[in-house]
Amino acid sequence: MKQVIKGNFAVSHGVRLSRVKVISAYPITPQTTIVEELSEMCATGELDANFIKVESEHSALAAVVGSETAGVRSFTATSSQGLLLMHEVLHWAAGARLPIVLTNVNRAVGPGWNIWADQSDSVSQRDTGWIQIYCESNQEVLDSVIMGYKLAEEISLPVMVTYDAFFLSHTSEVVDIPQIEEVDAYLPPYEPKFRLDVSDPRMFGGMIGPEFFYEERYVMHRESMEILSVYPRICREFEQAFGRQYDVCETYRTDDAELVVVTAGTITSVSRIAVDEAREGGKKVGLMKLRLFRPVPFGRWREALGTASKIAVIDRNMSAGLGGVFASEVKSALFALDRRPAVY
Repeated sequence: MKQVIKGNFAVSHGVRLSRVKVISAYPITPQTTIVEELSEMCATGELDANFIKVESEHSALAAVVGSETAGVRSFTATSSQGLLLMHEVLHWAAGARLPIVLTNVNRAVGPGWNIWADQSDSVSQRDTGWIQIYCESNQEVLDSVIMGYKLAEEISLPVMVTYDAFFLSHTSEVVDIPQIEEVDAYLPPYEPKFRLDVSDPRMFGGMIGPEFFYEERYVMHRESMEILSVYPRICREFEQAFGRQYDVCETYRTDDAELVVVTAGTITSVSRIAVDEAREGGKKVGLMKLRLFRPVPFGRWREALGTASKIAVIDRNMSAGLGGVFASEVKSALFALDRRPAVY
C-alpha cells in the first residue's frame, strides 16, 4: 500500500508493523510527531502497545531499558539535546545487550539555538556501543526500523536509526507500507534468551570485577564486528521479502572514479545528480553513501574508495578540534592501504 507520508510517520508505521509492545515518549522538535502518531495508533487500537509518557529523555530510554530487560520489544525516539540527555543510559542499554530500537531525528545541538539538520547529535554517541544506520529517504526510514529490530534481536545490541531533520521528518514522500502479515513473516516475535522473571530469578547489571569487565567489553566489540556479515544477510532477506535493496554502504558510479564523494543522509540524493552532471562533463566522479556506522565496515569502504585518487567527504557534523567525523573515520579506514587516496 503506497501512501504519501512524512518521515516521522514512516517511523510510526515501522514501529506498528514491528508489533512493538512498549513505547516510551517525550517530545522534542522535530521528533514529536513520531510519538504523537504512535499515541493515536495506541488509542484507536491499531497498535496493541503500552504507551508510557515520561518526564525527560533520560527517563524515556530508562523506561524501555526496563521493558526490554523484561523481554518485551520496545521503542523510543528523540533528537538533538534529547539524545545527549540519554547519554548515560545509552551506555547502559548497550552494555546490558538490550535490542532496543531508537530513532534519532538528526538536529543541531545548541547553542546557538538551531532546530535544523546536523548529525553531531548521533555521531557524538558513536562510542556508546549502539549500531547506527543513516537514512536517505522516508522509505528507507520505515524499512530501517523493521530491519533494525531483526538486527538488534539477532545480535543483542541496540540500534539507532537516524535521519535528517525536516528534509525527511516533516517532508512527505511516497512510501510503500507493507501489510503487517508480510512483516510478520520477515520479523518473528521477540524471544529473549534471558529476561526479568520473578518465577526464574536472575541478576542483571550487577557489580563485576575488572577482569570480567575487560572480557565483557571485548565480547561486545567482537560481536559488534559480526554485524558486518549479519546485516548484509538481513538486507538480502528484506529484499527477497519486499523487493527493496539495502547494504552496509551503497556505491554509485565508483568503478572507474578518480574522485569519490562520500555522503550520509539526504545530501546523497542531490549528490547523485551532481555526479551525473560531472560525468556528462567528462569528469570521473563517483559516490559512496554511508549507511551502517558503528561498526565501521572497513573492508567495504576500502573496496569502494581505495582505487580513487581523491575522496571528498561531505560532513553534516563537526568534532571541534578534529573536523568532520566521517572524514576522520574514512581516513582511519584507508590508513592500512599501501596506496592511500587524498581525503578532503
